[in-house]
Amino acid sequence: MKSLLIADTTKAEREQIVADAIGNVDGLCDGCAPGLLRMYQDYIDGVKELRQINMEFRARYTSGAAGPDRSGCAYAGTPD
Repeated sequence: MKSLLIADTTKAEREQIVADAIGNVDGLCDGCAPGLLRMYQDYIDGVKELRQINMEFRARYTSGAAGPDRSGCAYAGTPD
């Protein structure tokens, strides 16, 4: 398996890594993809490693600290 570290990848490769991991980012059918793409933008831009982003996300989730709001699922047409 190829390294996913910023030093070992190009920006284009990092964009592809995120797209492959998230799945159908073009469909945006579940209302989650835009938030996930924003979450990983620092990795794509070479600012933060994936590990750091994921650790920060888990820390907010575990602590209950405020995270991004989600207004509902546009695909289902119903709020959360």
